Amino acid sequence: MSSPVTLDDLRAYAVSRSLFKPTTLARAIETLGFVQADPIRAPARAQDLTLRHRVAGYRAGDLERRYARLDIQEDFFVNYGFLPSAHWSLMHPRTGTAEWNAATKRRAGAVLDFVRERGVAHPREVDAHFAHGSVTNYWGGSSNATTHLLDGMHYRGLLRVVRRDNGIRLYAAHEHAKRPRHAVARREQIDALIDLVVRKYAPLPATSLSNLVSRLRHAVPQHHGELRDALKRAHTWLARGRVDGNDWYWPADEDPRSVPMETESVRLLAPFDPIVWDRRRFEHFWNWPYRFEAYTPAPKRRWGYYALPLLWRDRVVGWGNVGVEGGRLKAQLGYVDRAASREPAHRRELEAELDRMRTFLAL
Repeated sequence: MSSPVTLDDLRAYAVSRSLFKPTTLARAIETLGFVQADPIRAPARAQDLTLRHRVAGYRAGDLERRYARLDIQEDFFVNYGFLPSAHWSLMHPRTGTAEWNAATKRRAGAVLDFVRERGVAHPREVDAHFAHGSVTNYWGGSSNATTHLLDGMHYRGLLRVVRRDNGIRLYAAHEHAKRPRHAVARREQIDALIDLVVRKYAPLPATSLSNLVSRLRHAVPQHHGELRDALKRAHTWLARGRVDGNDWYWPADEDPRSVPMETESVRLLAPFDPIVWDRRRFEHFWNWPYRFEAYTPAPKRRWGYYALPLLWRDRVVGWGNVGVEGGRLKAQLGYVDRAASREPAHRRELEAELDRMRTFLAL
């Protein structure tokens, strides 16, 4: 009879399955399934900070530089980011979260014709041609109406991002293949998306799994009403264990008790790295409440503007705020576990991690 899964098993499993042996950029994205994006650079964008641990020889900005040559797409999944085209197609054809009125549909049709004619279009070119003016955005401020419309067309799958020019998305027209609409096909589509979520973030406590499935309403708003039943189905085909009073879920073809031996390594992780993304799981594993505070007023910050969780072996023992000043790397570290900071092996591996960060940033 096999031994029961413990929280130590789940913690080691979460780290080891996510920090796989560094590979090519295409294979890393395929293995991760989805890479969350964030525009803040502190000291690099979140997608670069995530990929540097998983792609051999990765440098900051490689994803943007090589995007057009990879079979991947930018789009909204459970958050905005990058995912393989095969996964992207599972979400489309997608409806919007709000119905367009007749005037907006006419404008979108005209913009689509313009982009088709151009092949690839910069928002500035679209705006110059149509001069759409401005609209009130979600936060109450003024946004360029062209940008607002292009965002909506991209979300609905009428456009795809071809590449970026100084951070600005360049678009091409796209027409998704028609997808069967019968009930069995819809269930298979939604189940495949849930499998993608679980393989990205496993192991998941039940509440986190429920939250992630609910977030799929952004990926497939056309199937929003079917997600509750899909979650019930997932409970039947995922592996499950009762650990410390909570139900945990992971892929049925994986065993949390069969993981490689822990390595003597230090990692500074992105705030949205799959190892630390789920703050609920984070507290289960490491017993302290890490938070992302970039949008918290400075006087109220506890960890820092863009604190990177500090992973030592399979424990997050602290955090680091990392920046570049005068061409040099500057790292301010904090610890919840001071004992770890005093270990000679930790100090040695921390310096190795800072050297890797310097190389990643081309310092």
